[in-house]
Amino acid sequence: MKLDFLPADKLVASRINMRHATAPDVSDILPSIRKRGVIQSILVRAVPDTDLFEVVAGNRRRHAAQIVMDERRAALEAGAGEGEPFMVPAAILETSDDADALEASMLENFARLAPDEVSQWEAFVRLVKEGQTPDEIGATFAIPELRVKRILALGNLMPRIRSLYRREEIDASTVRHLTLASKSQQREWLKLLDDPDSHAPVGGNLKSWLLGGQSVMVKNALFDLATYKGQIVADLFGEEGYFADARQFWAAQDAAIAARKEAYLEEGWQDVIIMDRGAYFHSWEYRRTPKRKGGRVYIEVRANGETNCHEGYLTMREAEKAAKGEAAAAGIKPVRAELTSTLTAYIDLHRHAAARAALLSQPQMALRMMIAHAIAGSPVWSLRMQPMSTRNEATDESLRLSPGEFLFGARRREMLDLLAIGEDETVLLDSFSGIAPLFHRLMALPDEDIMRLVAIVMGETLSAGSGAVELLGLSLGIDMADWWEADEAFLEPIRDRQVLLELVEEVAGKLVADANRQEKTKVLKQIIRDYLAGTDGRVRTERWVPRWMRFPPAAYTDRGGVATVIAHAHAVKQDKMCEPDAQEQAADMDGQMTAGTGDEPHGEDSEVCEPEDAQRLAA
Repeated sequence: MKLDFLPADKLVASRINMRHATAPDVSDILPSIRKRGVIQSILVRAVPDTDLFEVVAGNRRRHAAQIVMDERRAALEAGAGEGEPFMVPAAILETSDDADALEASMLENFARLAPDEVSQWEAFVRLVKEGQTPDEIGATFAIPELRVKRILALGNLMPRIRSLYRREEIDASTVRHLTLASKSQQREWLKLLDDPDSHAPVGGNLKSWLLGGQSVMVKNALFDLATYKGQIVADLFGEEGYFADARQFWAAQDAAIAARKEAYLEEGWQDVIIMDRGAYFHSWEYRRTPKRKGGRVYIEVRANGETNCHEGYLTMREAEKAAKGEAAAAGIKPVRAELTSTLTAYIDLHRHAAARAALLSQPQMALRMMIAHAIAGSPVWSLRMQPMSTRNEATDESLRLSPGEFLFGARRREMLDLLAIGEDETVLLDSFSGIAPLFHRLMALPDEDIMRLVAIVMGETLSAGSGAVELLGLSLGIDMADWWEADEAFLEPIRDRQVLLELVEEVAGKLVADANRQEKTKVLKQIIRDYLAGTDGRVRTERWVPRWMRFPPAAYTDRGGVATVIAHAHAVKQDKMCEPDAQEQAADMDGQMTAGTGDEPHGEDSEVCEPEDAQRLAA
């Protein structure tokens, strides 16, 4: 590669970049780039037949540089500012190989900010499709081949389980064991996870549940049970049967597997491989190959007796060798594409411009397409569901039983049924069978259902603890007493005596609070319980909500650190920016915050709201 300075307006995002589909957040680096420019070189390669360069690594720096460039142009048009182009230091790759460029992108991103394992799996799979082996990937990134294989094993998981892992709702130990599970076992495990009356096994217990020890279930038998002479036992309800003698079962099962192999050979398959018992079929090590091109059948035999037949595969090395041999035998030469990349971009962008202009006259269709993008995903959309769980089981249980979560869950299930998506915990899907089926379903729905679905999608992606929640609470006039009442999960974590005395005064009155100022926190909590429940001769306090949870929220002390109050203060400040004299107010506020400090005013991407400011603004 060679080093050079390139104009920011000649840089475009590359699909090779492992974060190309993520809208970059540059608020942390934008002030520095405004002041000092881009210091660390980005990694680019030339776009054929153009004067543009696509950014393989450093997309956030590119995005920030283009923001600064646009700001300078606006200032120049207004009669101020510099007219020189904004230059970015770049290392220019001379190779055109996608695998090399993807490696470079991943190496740069790993060095700066290691992505989660699911993102690593997505990138590693792309490298495997480019023909790289796990040991080559490991050598590139200086990580053990075993770790590469473990990450690739995430491909054995159903999309929803990968999504749960990405959101840290299941731990690494549980995920490692789930990669050993067949699809049917994964579905069974998800059913247990969704069932409030059941417990989904995790960690070491999950491994025992998956492998089943010596307990082999009757449903895993390939042979006719009528011919089996061994003993079969059933549970107390007669719903599940098990083989009493594992050795006798395996004798019959092995014979049935051998018969299955002979049947495949008679059907014309050239080879059938019976894998060792307990060995796993890792899809990334094979490539789909039809029977007529020499594809094999691999019979995978699980330790719990389950048998899976994978039809039409060759190892990656064999598949590549066969493809090269066929091309050479046929005298096939590489075919030059009909369109150059420049012409392809020209056609794509003009058709795109026509489509979005025509969409302006069809807002109802646009709304449905927007929902389809939110649900099924898009290369330029990045949506994540707000996790509705914590590491605290009592908090999770309290949330599950809350009126708000119960109502939202019921409406969400209605929408899932309406879209025929299936039983999933969210309308945001990890994968879908294409955006077209979903779009056509949405086009068939009346506007009333569409608007209900919009509310569900917004609710799924509403960030907890954010200013958006504060704005909605104030705009909707939410009274938390309609949606919440104090429970043990709320009271138990409170440790502060000063706060507890304030709570006692709210629910029981000042006289009771003054009389118990020397009591321990345990006694104070019990007083609160008695008044809220109306027990022990107390007059019940109705519809009490602590200040932290109200709209607007408030604190009980002047110590700060109350997240809802801080979020509310930011929301109020932003809301005031919508008023007619917003610019004058913003300038005055920035001047007051920096007056006499000698510091530069805070930029829009680095607003600071100290706890005492938050309390003042909230009041």
